[in-house]
Amino acid sequence: MTKTILITGATDGIGLETARRLGAAGHRLCVHGRGADKLAVALAELPETAEGYLADLSDFAEVQKLIAEIGRAHGQLDALINNAGVFKTPDLMAANGIELRFMVNTLAPYLLTLGLMPLLGTSGRVVNLSSAAQAPVTLSAMTGTPQLSLMEAYSQSKLAITVWTQALAARHPEGPLFVSVNPGSLLATKMVKQGFGVAGSDLGVGAQVLCDAALSETFEGRSGAYFDNDAGRFNSPHPAAADAAQTAALMAQLDAMVAPYLPAA
Repeated sequence: MTKTILITGATDGIGLETARRLGAAGHRLCVHGRGADKLAVALAELPETAEGYLADLSDFAEVQKLIAEIGRAHGQLDALINNAGVFKTPDLMAANGIELRFMVNTLAPYLLTLGLMPLLGTSGRVVNLSSAAQAPVTLSAMTGTPQLSLMEAYSQSKLAITVWTQALAARHPEGPLFVSVNPGSLLATKMVKQGFGVAGSDLGVGAQVLCDAALSETFEGRSGAYFDNDAGRFNSPHPAAADAAQTAALMAQLDAMVAPYLPAA
């Protein structure tokens, strides 16, 4: 059955390879990118039915625009793959005063997911890009105090997206299905090349697990779970994800930060 799938950060790396595979399988693609030129290049190698969407995920207003555009174009969304992410960037902070890794890796996908919930319904799936790099979240660091190292901020942002995956699964037991995925460590992405100076390994390893998370029966009934592709199985995330007080405080802060930007009920 043909599915309608939105993939963020799909102009290169794992996102583009995932789009290639899902497009080849005949699915309808909503392909997000930050730059018009790169988006055009990506669309040129995907099926003609693929749609392009521009948005800078470091800006809540741009996320709002993306939600509205997807809503106008589609009455239903079968899967949302929150793939877009940043690690090494010249800027530590987004223009809105939020630490950039938290903004793009955690908050933007949270707002996007909440805004698209009416399209996902109870049968859709939300696939979130986590990482093997996870660390307990310092809540005040989201706004830059204290200032974290790039790796600290990245690792905390990835635990944060893993935590809200669990939290939304608990809030919506009827669906959609929420899963977080470590697609594999040190794959051949721009992020790995820039951040670690290594070529990285086969992107297909990460792309295939994202396709599976969006479509396969393996993930049915596993809402809230974390899949560790390094181990090749569902696994426990960082122990901090099981700390009820810490996760409640994190969710309260995330909800407060995105609330002003949610579509009117």
